[in-house]
Amino acid sequence: MSFPFLGLTSAIIASVDNGALPETCCPAGEATLWLWPGHALYLGPSLRLDTHSGSVHCFALGVDAPFGLRAGETGERRVRSALVTARTPHRIVAERGRMLFCYLDRADGVRSRMTEHHSSIHCGHRDESSLIRYLDRTPVPDPLWLLDFLRGGAAGRIDERIVAAMRAIRADPAAELSAARLAAEANLSTSRFLHLFSASTETSFRRYRLWARMLRVAESVREGHSLTRASTDAGFASPGHFSDTFHAMFGLTATAFFAAGARIVPLDRPAASSCS
Repeated sequence: MSFPFLGLTSAIIASVDNGALPETCCPAGEATLWLWPGHALYLGPSLRLDTHSGSVHCFALGVDAPFGLRAGETGERRVRSALVTARTPHRIVAERGRMLFCYLDRADGVRSRMTEHHSSIHCGHRDESSLIRYLDRTPVPDPLWLLDFLRGGAAGRIDERIVAAMRAIRADPAAELSAARLAAEANLSTSRFLHLFSASTETSFRRYRLWARMLRVAESVREGHSLTRASTDAGFASPGHFSDTFHAMFGLTATAFFAAGARIVPLDRPAASSCS
């Protein structure tokens, strides 16, 4: 199998080793959650997480130490990096140090860079040592650069009708955009639309809409709104619905996460390799 992005990967590794590193506006050492279309990236102290099942894919890296990963198909493992695909119940146990969590609405590029594969868990990013060196040496990491590095270059293309539907959901996550309505706009039957959506994103239409609403909540909290108002404005039926969904999706309560004081940084532009 050939990988046309290997040239980019080699150049990125060289930039890590030579100290030619990009910058963002985030202060060094601060727990930070970056948000941009379809994605979120957290870098900061390890969090106490319960078993959960994400609505999108999650790449996890133990920046300072390996972490424990518990999942049905792999049992209990100790790894330095892992990709957990959407809707996979799992638990990450990190006793100390920083963690990097990258939440992705598509996983194909990252999956191809993992070295150990199971049906829903993939371990050992082939360039994890370079990722760790980058994060150790860089006081202000660039999240868009990190995503491109994780993918090793451009992600594969998907059906433009599904891309358009994903954009519509993210643009107004509180709207009751039904699968039937978006399917009609794409000139597809509802069943065909749902099949293409699931095949392209590896998550369900309902789960993706919940993910878009979560991103909107985080943006609203950054703007100074309370969790109650933010969750209602994002389309959750009640504070209880939001709370239960957040815990099921991330493995901790929203109150606990936001109380930790993570800096929320919205980014207006998608990563260069993103087509959604």
